[in-house]
Amino acid sequence: MQHRIIVLGAGYTGAIAAGRLAKRLHREDVAITLVNAEPDFVERVRMHQLATGQDLKPRPFSEMFAGTGVELRLAKVTGVDVDRKTVTVVDANGAGVITPESGAEELPYDTLVYALGSGWNDQAVPGAAEHAYEIASRPGALRLRERLARLGAGQTVVVVGGGLTGLEAATEIAEARPDLDVALASGGGLGDWLSPKGREHLRKVFGRLGITVHEHTTVTGVEADRVVTAGGTAIPAAVTVWTTGFAVHPIAKATALEVNGAGQIVVDGTMRSVSHPDVYAIGDAAMAMGPGNKPLRMSCASGTPAAWQAADAIAARLTGGKLPNAPIRYFNQCISLGRNEGLIQYVTADDRAVRAVLTGRLAAVYKELICKSAAWGVANPTLGLPTRRRRVTPGSAVKEPA
Repeated sequence: MQHRIIVLGAGYTGAIAAGRLAKRLHREDVAITLVNAEPDFVERVRMHQLATGQDLKPRPFSEMFAGTGVELRLAKVTGVDVDRKTVTVVDANGAGVITPESGAEELPYDTLVYALGSGWNDQAVPGAAEHAYEIASRPGALRLRERLARLGAGQTVVVVGGGLTGLEAATEIAEARPDLDVALASGGGLGDWLSPKGREHLRKVFGRLGITVHEHTTVTGVEADRVVTAGGTAIPAAVTVWTTGFAVHPIAKATALEVNGAGQIVVDGTMRSVSHPDVYAIGDAAMAMGPGNKPLRMSCASGTPAAWQAADAIAARLTGGKLPNAPIRYFNQCISLGRNEGLIQYVTADDRAVRAVLTGRLAAVYKELICKSAAWGVANPTLGLPTRRRRVTPGSAVKEPA
């Protein structure tokens, strides 16, 4: 009987894990099912580009997984029962929408890879869900794209959140639409986690693009035409873009899996659940520890190596191979500041800024190469290296990490 592996979610991590498992395991021994509501890969790191009217290259899974043995199931995950080892799904149409005639179905698994990721987090701020726009998803980015296209010259766009997503969104909008009045509201100082050189460059670019910065400003309410701050100040906003972090998919928290306060599945160094050894979690859905005993942040930089780690660990445990032992670490933070500017902040293994930065047009090219290589890596999960599909050996013994 084939070993049934189900991968939930086909973002960067889920798609990589499914493809890498297909390269590592013999097709006669495993059935790999990838469950996703949409039929093509979404480059989440480019949603700010999509929102400003740029078109992205289509990447259909039917082409990406052709001939690999991975079965794509277009469906929305509605539940996971880790005790019965089943996943409940409802079929979706080609646009990821649940159809009225769709009925729930249970899919049994032997090994589950949970990669449902995260969405935007409104932080329970009054009015944010009703009036703000998000770019954590393709539907959200397309909704913002349509709204920005209808804005007239001189109208104000306020980006709330001073993290990487906020910086990229504010600069992309300001560059694409110089006729708009773009502002950024940040709870801290502008780029206050960056090195002095990084902060200096960021301020230069923001100044050149005419972006108004409201530093140390907490937004406590969002209305149709303004945001309200903790100090009682109202900032005009024909459009509010919300980028204050991510919230993980809620399904894991409703299961018997051990999760942290944010709903992330607690995993060991091989990305395996500490409470349910048949479940692996990767990407934003996982609470994994990195260098300095610090949790890995939600990012593509964390998720991609985590996907490699999980796939290789599953293959090793099924075939009696050697478990992977490659600690996940950081090298840099890549920030696009429009299409012609960028900032590469080099960091320590545990993600703290060092003095060195790369700026300007060269940094923009560097960031573009990173984005392209990330998408290429999804379609090439073993990075083009030759692989051998190993046979599953029931009862295989591997040396587990201490």
